[in-house]
Amino acid sequence: MDLDVFVSAHRAEWDRLDALLSRRRRLDGAEADELVTLYQRTATHLSLIQSSAPDPQLTGRLSQLVARARSTVTGARTASWRDVTRFLTRGFPAAVYRSRRWWIPTALVSTAVAILLGWWIGAHPEVRSSIAAPAQLRQMTRPGGEYETYYSSHPAASFAAQVWTNNAKAAAMCLVLGVFLGLPVLWILFENMLNLGVGFGLMSSAGRLDTFLGLVLPHGLLELTAVFVAAGTGLRLGWTLIDPGPRTRRTALAEEGRAAVGMAIGLALVLFVSGAIEGFVTPSGLPTWARIGIGVVAEVAFLTYVYVLGARAVREGETGDLDAADRSSSVPTAA
Repeated sequence: MDLDVFVSAHRAEWDRLDALLSRRRRLDGAEADELVTLYQRTATHLSLIQSSAPDPQLTGRLSQLVARARSTVTGARTASWRDVTRFLTRGFPAAVYRSRRWWIPTALVSTAVAILLGWWIGAHPEVRSSIAAPAQLRQMTRPGGEYETYYSSHPAASFAAQVWTNNAKAAAMCLVLGVFLGLPVLWILFENMLNLGVGFGLMSSAGRLDTFLGLVLPHGLLELTAVFVAAGTGLRLGWTLIDPGPRTRRTALAEEGRAAVGMAIGLALVLFVSGAIEGFVTPSGLPTWARIGIGVVAEVAFLTYVYVLGARAVREGETGDLDAADRSSSVPTAA
């Protein structure tokens, strides 16, 4: 594309659109129709320039012009409770459901890694001795030791808030850092599985694996599922850079990135629930079967939510992305 020729051919249309947008009086019918037509043309021009001959100054001007025109044509839009309801019943579960081919394998492989690490640590005394001195290991794993008192060492409310903050941060990092080809996501996953494997191995070597599972499973089922969903989505975002499919790489990354941001909000709510379970249920005096039962119910409820509401929304065309009216204008590309 010869940018100078393109600008010369369309400058008058852009100036006319700017003039219509700057008018203080109400536009008549003919002017309103002209504004819509010029808005559509300018949006197309912007997409062509971005894909063929990106010029920062010109792109900035046209982006502002298209944004002003879109606001005028569609009207100012404010968030409402309807948007919240739509997000919780359609957008978020659909995004999680669409990513299932990424987060389910991520969950299976990660769990296998944690179990293997736990077995390796539990079966090899020399590995345990490299983690801590024997006296320290006994202090951690004995009845009433550090592994048990960890969950009741702080007031339940503050402990739940701390757990929620840490887990939400880890999930957000998985989603955001996925853009770096997913490599940071793999490291975050490994750190989490290593911590889980160390606890599994040390407590099993002390003959207290049942106690460990009774402490971890109530909150861990839902918590780890949320982390696996975030990690799988981050890996999917990284793969989008490698293989965007029929979309342009810019468009594919924008679509998947917007869905990932929405998923971060939804997962924060899921992790709030798991944090509340960890703060109030895990250290409670309830029998082990009751505590684990609460965790199982929370996990089943989340998976039902995803596979019922999410699957239905996907069948109806929901992707977890923003509404079409809230997205940037773009030109269709051939497959």
